[in-house]
Amino acid sequence: MRTTTGSARHKSKKRLFKRAKGFRGGRGTLIRSVKETLLRSGAYAFRDRRVRKRDFRKLWIIRINAAARQHDLRYSEFIYGLKLAGIELDRKTLSEMAITDAAGFTEVCNKVKESLAAKAA
Repeated sequence: MRTTTGSARHKSKKRLFKRAKGFRGGRGTLIRSVKETLLRSGAYAFRDRRVRKRDFRKLWIIRINAAARQHDLRYSEFIYGLKLAGIELDRKTLSEMAITDAAGFTEVCNKVKESLAAKAA
């Protein structure tokens, strides 16, 4: 008698269709289209996990620049002043500080201005 890998094939297809839940049209119902779509979606997911990191860094820099300009500093001057002052806060923390803790960010800006003035003198 000829076997057609019934339960194994069923389990494999069920696994694929479960991952393709919510896809529109044949992309969610036809096995070949499902396989192609899942392959492509995996590539997008891999790529965009890295893109998300870039996007957040851009956002933090924009926020820091806006907050630093309120204290008469450009972003590049601010970062250079942080290095001179020996303040080792990352951009995510500085961004959150600029939004939620304005007094703390003002203190950091004052330290930066002092270190930049000391370097210039």
